[in-house]
Amino acid sequence: MFKINIYLKFAAIVIGILGGTALSIAWGFWYGFPFILIGVVALVSYLLLGTVQTAAELMQVEDIDGCDQRLNLTFFPRLLFSANRAYYYMLKGTIAQQRGDKQSSDQYLKAAQGIKMPSDNERAMLEMQLLSQAAARNNMAQVKNHLRNLKKFNVTEEQLAEQIRQVERDMKMFSQSRGHAMGASKKQMRQPGGGKRRRPKMR
Repeated sequence: MFKINIYLKFAAIVIGILGGTALSIAWGFWYGFPFILIGVVALVSYLLLGTVQTAAELMQVEDIDGCDQRLNLTFFPRLLFSANRAYYYMLKGTIAQQRGDKQSSDQYLKAAQGIKMPSDNERAMLEMQLLSQAAARNNMAQVKNHLRNLKKFNVTEEQLAEQIRQVERDMKMFSQSRGHAMGASKKQMRQPGGGKRRRPKMR
């Protein structure tokens, strides 16, 4: 996908609109119109797309601070396309989670949940974020709930589908290990000395 550096985009907005307007005043509308058009296109692109794409790339290389700084250049997140707005909140929630701010992470991820996502792949990505957060808190009941939700989605992205399968395998191993632990505990309770004491013989 074609990308333009965000600072170049800001420059195009300012120079295009202000410079084009100045040219139109000085020399006539048609002299400044091409510059105004470039500035308006850059502005609309910025308002609808923000800096989510480049922020996501920084997140992929685990540059948390760089990702946060890039997202902070999106000054009007409410104006973003629905998918970009959801990704914005997802990334913000992930950053907050990485920094140990669970309250902010919850708020951002719930905000993302309230946005209608364009496909099951995007919905599954958000559900995986919520599952990861629940796992970090050792809340296995919520993990199972998110896993049930994930199974309802028609995920076509292979990498995401493999992550879901891995979570299923991990949950099976967790259930089995828990079952073995409970079995061992019951066995210990049945060991000699763990039952009823015999009454001493009466003389």
